Amino acid sequence: MSMRFTTKARRGMVSLTVAAALCVCVAGCGGGGDDDKEPKVSASASKDGGSDPSAQEGQADEPLVELRGTDGLLLQITSAQRDSGGFVTISGSLKNDGAKRITVPAAVRGNETEILRHGMSLGGATLVDSKDKKRYYVLRDTDGRPLTTTGFSSIKPGESLAVFVQFPAPPADASEVTFQLPTFASGTIQISG
Repeated sequence: MSMRFTTKARRGMVSLTVAAALCVCVAGCGGGGDDDKEPKVSASASKDGGSDPSAQEGQADEPLVELRGTDGLLLQITSAQRDSGGFVTISGSLKNDGAKRITVPAAVRGNETEILRHGMSLGGATLVDSKDKKRYYVLRDTDGRPLTTTGFSSIKPGESLAVFVQFPAPPADASEVTFQLPTFASGTIQISG
């Protein structure tokens, strides 16, 4: 009988230890501190369309180029920054310049199966380096998600949406490239950095 009692007691202690460890892990992963509040504040500040972007965001006062799309959509590219990690980040805003709500055309996400799987994005964008005769496509993460603004569908009249797209960096001597996005006019931009 004492063997049976000892075995049950050990099982109980192991179960209690595992339960306590899980509680500690869940509490540690919960976040809930001040760290969660700061991204929400900065995201809502960006969404409110602050007209004076900070220097940290890499935004310029004047757009590098404005590209017209269908139904009054306007893409203003304000920054094309080469990063040390071997990629180029294009930043700007997508604005509804029309008088009615516009559904962003599905064509802007391109037609690659992997990108389509992850919903609405600017995954159809490309950079063309005419000098070296190369076309660069939007980068993807390890799960195949495009490294670009995602999750939007329509824009109200006068509303702007902050957008970005990341590409592999062209060679250092290629500073002038053409940005292309389906349903929009093409535009030549200068890469800085």
